[in-house]
Amino acid sequence: MVVLRREIGDVLRSARQRQGRTLREVSSAARVSLGYLSEVERGQKEASSELLGSICDALDTPLSLILREVSDRVAVAEGLDIPDTIPADMVIDRVPARV
Repeated sequence: MVVLRREIGDVLRSARQRQGRTLREVSSAARVSLGYLSEVERGQKEASSELLGSICDALDTPLSLILREVSDRVAVAEGLDIPDTIPADMVIDRVPARV
C-alpha cells in the first residue's frame, strides 16, 4: 500500500535537491522548523495544505506540480497507466478562481 505522506515527502525532497538547496534554506523560507520539514520529507509527518503551500512557495514550485508528481507516483504504484491528460469522464467542473 502506498503511503501518501511518503510520496509527498519524496517529491518535495527531490524538488529541493534539484534546486541544490538545503533543508535549512527551505525551512527558513517556508517558516517551518527544520526538524518538521525533515520529518515531512521522510514521510513521518502529514503536512497540512497550508504547510504544503508554504513549502511550495519556498521552493518556487506550484503546488499543482507537486501534487501531479505525487499522483503519477501513486498511479504507478497502483499499476495504472499515467495518461498525458485527464480523461474527460474524470474532469471535475472547475470552480471560477477567487479574485
